[in-house]
Amino acid sequence: MNELNTISKISDWEKRAEQYLIEENYSAAAKLYEEAIEQEEDIKSYYWHLGLLLLLQGQETEAQFTWFSALSEEVDIDTKDLLEVLEIEAKRRVTIEDYHVAWAIRQHIKEIFPEDINNLLHLIQLVIQLETFKDDYAYLLESAINYLSPKTDNCDINLLIDSIKKLLVYITREAEAFDSVFNFVKICLQNYSDSDRIVIIEAIMIQCVRFSAFYKRPGLASKFSELCLELVTDIHQIEYREILTLLSHFYQNNHQFEQGIETAKLAYELSKTLAEKICANYVVIRGLMTSGSYWQEAHDRLQNHILLAQNLVETKPEDINIVNISRLFISLFFLPYFEDKPDRNHKLQHQISSFCQSQIIKFHGEIAEQQQQYLDSRKHNLSKNKKILNIGYISHCFKKHSVSWLCRWIFNYHDPEKFKIHCYFFNDSEQIENFTKNHFVSKSANFYQFGTSQHHQVWNQIRSDEIDILVDLDSLTLDQACDLLSVKSAPIQVTWLGWDSSGLPSIDYFIADPYVLPEAAQDYYSETIWRLPQTYIAVDGFEVDVPDLQREDLDIPSDAIVYFMTQKGYKRHQPHLYLQMKIIKEVPNSYLLVKGDADPETTRVFFEEIAAEAGVDFSRIKFLPYARSEAVHRANLQVADVVLDTYPYNGATTTLETLWMGIPLVTRVGEQFSARNSYGMMVNAGITEGIAWTEEEYVEWGVRLGKDEKLRQQISWKLRQSRHTAPLWNAKQFTRDMETAYEQMWQKYLDSK
Repeated sequence: MNELNTISKISDWEKRAEQYLIEENYSAAAKLYEEAIEQEEDIKSYYWHLGLLLLLQGQETEAQFTWFSALSEEVDIDTKDLLEVLEIEAKRRVTIEDYHVAWAIRQHIKEIFPEDINNLLHLIQLVIQLETFKDDYAYLLESAINYLSPKTDNCDINLLIDSIKKLLVYITREAEAFDSVFNFVKICLQNYSDSDRIVIIEAIMIQCVRFSAFYKRPGLASKFSELCLELVTDIHQIEYREILTLLSHFYQNNHQFEQGIETAKLAYELSKTLAEKICANYVVIRGLMTSGSYWQEAHDRLQNHILLAQNLVETKPEDINIVNISRLFISLFFLPYFEDKPDRNHKLQHQISSFCQSQIIKFHGEIAEQQQQYLDSRKHNLSKNKKILNIGYISHCFKKHSVSWLCRWIFNYHDPEKFKIHCYFFNDSEQIENFTKNHFVSKSANFYQFGTSQHHQVWNQIRSDEIDILVDLDSLTLDQACDLLSVKSAPIQVTWLGWDSSGLPSIDYFIADPYVLPEAAQDYYSETIWRLPQTYIAVDGFEVDVPDLQREDLDIPSDAIVYFMTQKGYKRHQPHLYLQMKIIKEVPNSYLLVKGDADPETTRVFFEEIAAEAGVDFSRIKFLPYARSEAVHRANLQVADVVLDTYPYNGATTTLETLWMGIPLVTRVGEQFSARNSYGMMVNAGITEGIAWTEEEYVEWGVRLGKDEKLRQQISWKLRQSRHTAPLWNAKQFTRDMETAYEQMWQKYLDSK
């Protein structure tokens, strides 16, 4: 008696056959179907499954013979049923990540039904997954174009969008695929109606944001954004303006500053509501500032920007979409780069952040209510005997970034007996770089990576981890962080590093020290300022490579005095630059080296005009290219005698690097956080020489350090010695101070119960 006869019900033996398939016991499953065919030879599905099982055993000829032997005069119906069986198994194979078998099955589907556009799209995705078959992508894309009907009724639009997303990621690592993919995307957009085209465009633009932000390919993002812009019709004005806004960002990030500025201005002209104007004007200012050459125009734009922001907080309009709400968080980002007016600026930022937070909570009403209930429940059930605090760090900077160069040390020294560390990393790239793995993944109990639109997953994970203190490392450098922190997901939320405080009502504390924020600052901060005893940041040092820059490369005499300014374009404050020109003018045989992202052509014109007005020979100003790595950049700092700090936005990481390399620094101290960074760091490195409290003192220190070689040597010696004694270079003690702060914050929270 065969096995089929021992099973009482047909469904039972079919379940047994399915189990054999899952277990990859294909011969046993095939035997069951062979026995079934002997008993019921008219049931076509048995042949379809038997052929599949033969195919899985590598018997392709036998599989095809089995299928064709069962075809009747109703070929179309039979073929449809056969394809359904193959389709189900192909999808199952992808689910279990058996991509090679899925590819083989879909190749047979293609032979049977070559015009099946959906199967071709699945094959394209498998080719992307399987490097073995990467040469097939061009042929498959061409086939897909040929079978993509102008009506596209036969195509699953969701599958098409998913395929386009994967293809766009694919070309970031396979540059030669660009032309084929670009042409395919263009044909897809042309073949769809306006409504469906907009859906596809939205998916493409999301990928373009990822190109620019996470893959560092803004040029690629620009090309596809331009394509989308061409195919947006007049009836989609909102989408047109949105593409313009993003395209301006991509141009700016790709150093196409003129296009970036003009595109942003066009988006501003098309803006209708107050919120739209603020968001568009921010992008215009960003372009002007990043270029580093339009200070006065940017300054004038900013004054209008402040008026728009003040109007917004007065009127509190309700007709703002969630995208613009997110952008409004960071709309005042450039204020401290222009003016040292923390009293007004922080109050305005707090008003903007409060308004935006209320809108975020309203938009995510259900999750906000759940989170509040969760926090209330946690507070009600608190245990005062908690031995380990769960600390969460949330950031997009767990990579080679200024924030990471500074904060990595605390991960190295955290006490695992008292603190369990969790990291929440915003990054849409497919691979995590070794820097991230070495300094953060390996040093954390849990390290999570989230995409740009995974807010609910982040909130749920923070809640699942029972985070006690959530530390934001981004502040206003990332609107997504503001979104997430608006819905409070931990009992205590803290801002440290990143920028300055965000002004969010949901943030409890802002980490500072006695130098970077004076006592009076609490009057205009919405967060409680938590001052650490000595410094709000400390590092054990920096990696330094071999320099690749010499004075002779810049045509600078060996006996010249070299001043160095290393900052991005938007830190170039025109009135402050005139002070630096005064220093160069008063110190004979001196040169100024300028380094940082900006438009090289307009930068030269900008500095040439300033030099002419100041009476400085323009040949004494040199512009440096970017070094090939951070470690080489630090080594190249040794070409300088003195570093001239920027104002009203000082250096932070660059200041630390300068001090670590033992180079004298001149900084002007102001009132706001960003105007006191270098001052606090210098004091915590054990030096006061070079700290200026007025414009006059800034020039005096600059000139004195340029002319007094002995003083420069003394400062360099003190800085080298400070590596062994100064708070700035004692990351272990700093970590203990941070941990003490966390414990005290938690105790205050317990006491508030």
